[in-house]
Amino acid sequence: MARILSIDYGKKRTGLAVTDPLQLIAGGLATVSTSQLLDFLRSYFQKESVECVVVGEPRQTNGQPSENMARVKAFVGRFKKEFPDISVEMYDERFTSTLAHHAMLDAGLGKKARQDKALVDEISATIILQSFMESRRVGRNPSST
Repeated sequence: MARILSIDYGKKRTGLAVTDPLQLIAGGLATVSTSQLLDFLRSYFQKESVECVVVGEPRQTNGQPSENMARVKAFVGRFKKEFPDISVEMYDERFTSTLAHHAMLDAGLGKKARQDKALVDEISATIILQSFMESRRVGRNPSST
């Protein structure tokens, strides 16, 4: 089986997470500068087989698109042109940053580690991926692009 990779796309930094080859466990992969994201993905895809990429869909608490939505949609368009053989799924990312901070607190990370925005982005990508995988297991259909 090929892996599933998730992307928590941001204006400056992008968090990435990936499953194991059996698609059982989601784990943090990296946080990269958004300007270097496509280069990072090209390199990663040469080494690893990825069948699907899950991109966090930025929405406000009321369900409306957030200000980052236009950037995310533009990125997804570039991604599909660059990697036409990899399917892309959008998945609601509301509250992932809050959940990431709670996970860091629960893990006992100190204040300095909790302020590491790159770590928050990577954990957020992991939460997006884990939620996506759980939704597939229970038969919910995440939105598709």
